[in-house]
Amino acid sequence: MRVRKNVIKVFLQGVILCMGGYVLYNGGIRIADDLKEEMNTVLQREAENTFMSNLAYVNKEKKNLQEWVTNRAMEMLPLGSYINGKATCEAEVEDEMTYEMILAKQAEDENEVDENGKLVKKEDEHIQEQVKKEAQPINKSKMDLSVDKLKDFEYLRSHFYTVDSSTFVNAEDLQAEQLLSKNLKLNKNKKGPKILLYHTHSQEAFADSIPGDANTTVVGVGRYLAKLLNEKYGIETLHHEGIYDMKDGKIDRTRAYERAKGNIQKILNDNPSIEMVIDLHRDGVGENTRLVTEVNGKPAAKLMFFNGMSRTRTNGKLTVLQNPYIQDNLALSLQMKIEAEKRYPGLTRNIYLKGYRYNMHMKPKTLLIEGGAQTNTVAEIMNSMNYLAEILNAVVG
Repeated sequence: MRVRKNVIKVFLQGVILCMGGYVLYNGGIRIADDLKEEMNTVLQREAENTFMSNLAYVNKEKKNLQEWVTNRAMEMLPLGSYINGKATCEAEVEDEMTYEMILAKQAEDENEVDENGKLVKKEDEHIQEQVKKEAQPINKSKMDLSVDKLKDFEYLRSHFYTVDSSTFVNAEDLQAEQLLSKNLKLNKNKKGPKILLYHTHSQEAFADSIPGDANTTVVGVGRYLAKLLNEKYGIETLHHEGIYDMKDGKIDRTRAYERAKGNIQKILNDNPSIEMVIDLHRDGVGENTRLVTEVNGKPAAKLMFFNGMSRTRTNGKLTVLQNPYIQDNLALSLQMKIEAEKRYPGLTRNIYLKGYRYNMHMKPKTLLIEGGAQTNTVAEIMNSMNYLAEILNAVVG
C-alpha cells in the first residue's frame, strides 16, 4: 500500500512538472539546457527516494519537486499563479518596478491636457462614446430611484456607472441597499473644520480662464465652494491650496497624488475634527465636447463623481495601494448621485470607476469630483458649485 501511495505521489508530481513545463512553453519561454537537466535530476532523485530509498545517496540535497517547479515558474512568470488541487500559490505582483508603473498609471486618472488646455491624451474608445452621450441634451424625466430597482445590479451598473477598461466591478461591489443605508452625516457637535477641500491638480483651468489668475482655475472654484459650505450651509470647510502638479516650474502630474499624500495626511492629523475629504478637479474632453446642462434657466457644467477601486484587471488587488474605505467611498458617491438626480436631473454624469486609489484611503467619507472640463466656462462651473453645495448639505449636513 505504501509503495502504491508513493507511485501515485510521483505520478502527481510528474503531472505538476508537465503543467509547469506547459505554462513555460505557452508563455513563450525557452527552457535552457541546464534548467532541463536540473528538472531531470530532481525527478530522478524523487524516483530513487520512492523505489530505492536504501540506495539513494544520503549526501544529495533533498528537494521537493512540487516546490522546485513552483519556485522556478514564479521566477520566470512573476505575475502568474498555479493551482494544485485546492491549494493556490500566488506571486507577489507589486515589486518595486511594478509599483512605479502603478503610480504612473494612477497619474492617468483623466484625459491629459497641456498648459493651453489642448487635449493630448484620449480615453478608451468606449469611454469617449460615453462622454459624447453624456454631453448630449437629455430627457430630464426622473429615473427610477427606488431601492427595489437599484438592487438590480445590471440596472444600477448601466444607469449610474461608467467602468474604466482597467478595472472591473461585480454585484458584491455595488450592493445598493447597503450603500444607501450608510449614515454619512457629519458630527456638527464637534468643534473645528468638518470638510477638507483640496486639489491634486491645482493648475486645471477652463475655456476662458485668465492666465495667472487662480480665481479662474479649479482653485478659484474651490474657493467659491468652500465659501458656500462655510457661509450658506454652516459646514466648516478648510480649503487647502497646495500645488502638487508642478515640478521645476512646469506642469508634471506623474507623482501628483504621491506628492499630495503627505501634506493631506498632516492636515488631517492636525485637524482631527475633519470627517470628510473632497479632491476637486475638472475633466479633460475632446475640444468639440461640451459638458453643460441647464438648471433653473442657467448653464451649468456637468459634475462627475469618481471612485478608485484599488485593483486592476492586470494586477488584481493592489496591495501597495490599499484602501480600507472603498465601500464607504462608493456609498458617498452613490448617495450624492441619487440626491443630484432627485433635485437636478442631468446635472451629474455617471459615476466613474477606475482601478487605482487616488488618495481616497485617508477618510471613509472621501469624494473625488470632476467639475466640468476644459471646454466649460468659468461661469458654468461656478453655477454648478451652487448645486453641488446644496447636494452636499443634503447628504452629509
